[in-house]
Amino acid sequence: MSQPTTVGSVTPAERLPRIIQGGMGAAVSDWRLANVVARHGQLGVVSGTALDSVLARRLQLGDPCGAIRRALSRFPWPDMAQRILDAFFVPDGKPADAPFKLAPLPKKTWRASLVELMVVGNWVEVFLAKEGHTGPVGINYLEKIQLPTVPSILGAMLAGVEVVLMGAGIPLAIPGVLDALSRWETVELNLTVEQNPNRYSYLQRFDPREYFPDPLPALTRPNFLAIVASDTLARTMVKRASGAVDGFVVEHHSAGGHNAPPRRVRGAESDAPPRYGERDLPALDVIADLGRPFWLAGSTASPEQFAHARAVGARGIQVGTAFAFARESGILPDIKHRVLRAQKAGTLRIRTDFESSPTGFPFKVVEFEGSVSDNVTYAERARLCDLGYLRQLYAKSESSVGYRCPSEPEKAFLAKGGAPDGTVGKRCLCNGLLATVGLGQTRDGISEPPIITSGDDWSFLSHVTRGDEIDYGAADVIAYLTQPAAA
Repeated sequence: MSQPTTVGSVTPAERLPRIIQGGMGAAVSDWRLANVVARHGQLGVVSGTALDSVLARRLQLGDPCGAIRRALSRFPWPDMAQRILDAFFVPDGKPADAPFKLAPLPKKTWRASLVELMVVGNWVEVFLAKEGHTGPVGINYLEKIQLPTVPSILGAMLAGVEVVLMGAGIPLAIPGVLDALSRWETVELNLTVEQNPNRYSYLQRFDPREYFPDPLPALTRPNFLAIVASDTLARTMVKRASGAVDGFVVEHHSAGGHNAPPRRVRGAESDAPPRYGERDLPALDVIADLGRPFWLAGSTASPEQFAHARAVGARGIQVGTAFAFARESGILPDIKHRVLRAQKAGTLRIRTDFESSPTGFPFKVVEFEGSVSDNVTYAERARLCDLGYLRQLYAKSESSVGYRCPSEPEKAFLAKGGAPDGTVGKRCLCNGLLATVGLGQTRDGISEPPIITSGDDWSFLSHVTRGDEIDYGAADVIAYLTQPAAA
């Protein structure tokens, strides 16, 4: 067996690049995009969402470019890599109408094969993003998806990830997780469990030494950047987090993907539709006073907004949408081109959907015929939950939990104690997001519909393309953002 190598040092947060490429999942911000961005001197970020399923499905498609197998050949424990190849690799790829073999569902109690798949999936993505250059690479996770978090982070750290970013919740435990894993220590993660009137404590315990034999490589703790939408949350992270918070990404509600819920306006009627207002704008001077570097996100993709961010004390900006639709992103080319043509024609429609996400968070959707956001298309889809990343945990006893998803069949959700209105408007994001990057499931010859997310600001497009052209690359985005701002 080959000897694991020591993972090197990381760049201090205050010296990280001024442009962060958003970590959009699942596999939109894949290793190809992050690699290009890092080669051009900025922070390339891969999405850490569902990388166990992403790896399993890429292998079932035959890994036509050979990159996945090349990465697996470098994994420090060859026997583990071989077990994954044996389980999922299909030479020349599965038939187009055949379903994907599913990865095991994430649960509170670890299953060794799933731990290996999560560790290796994250390792492969970061390894390929870092391959061939010395630029920094980060990985983005969601606090709402807790069950895969710890093994996933370990896999990324084994590959030398330099930054871990996390939002969609309050990730107080993650800095301490990074500290413990860097020392190969046991981690206990306190899980969020609903329907828990007795306030039982549910811990997920992970001892990495149970899965990895000596000799173990020395690991370096990556920087931790919390993605926040308010100065209150930033202060909370500094005061209550389990370890060092190295910086912040301060996200405006115009950003794509999941957004923080709007704060309720005093005196508003309980049935008033949710909307964002002045109370949802963070006090940037308060965040600056916390003494950590921060980056602004949401409608920042212009030289002028870049300059504005610097003027208010930010280290720089995080940009998502402009990179999401660049040629190197994981979105299927046909979907990408349809969205870009619609934007060029002035017909693109983006809305904040306050109901569809099983997380309960608002979610930006592109109105797109044939997608999850299309009511006719989604009404034809049988409700099911077979990936399980956004399932809710609920208390069954002092020692056991159950799992339910608002997008699963209504009868099943209600039988597990779910609220009668809990499934209203809820849609399966897990399957939809994988379909967007060409990894959608096929059942009885019917393919899962995709779901497309985007930020509100598309002003960048006319600067990175010419006339009716729609093709552009990540390098074009970086060149545009770093040119002098207009007076």
